[in-house]
Amino acid sequence: MTLSVKGLALGLGVTWGLGVLLLGWAGWLGYGTGFTGLSSIYLGYDATFLGGIIGALWGFVDGAIGGALIAWVYNKTSK
Repeated sequence: MTLSVKGLALGLGVTWGLGVLLLGWAGWLGYGTGFTGLSSIYLGYDATFLGGIIGALWGFVDGAIGGALIAWVYNKTSK
């Protein structure tokens, strides 16, 4: 059985991007500010409305690359 590289990349990208977006917006509302203090991970990510959207875009790219790598390595080692 093999994993779909595109499918896992898209799935993890959307999931991670949505998580970063929600965390940024929660920080904007005053919740989870300790986590949003780690904003140096993504350029432009901050606990603001726009910062959450920027973080979501970075998170999508980061998650998609990670998902593609995980599926690729799994497919290479499972043969």
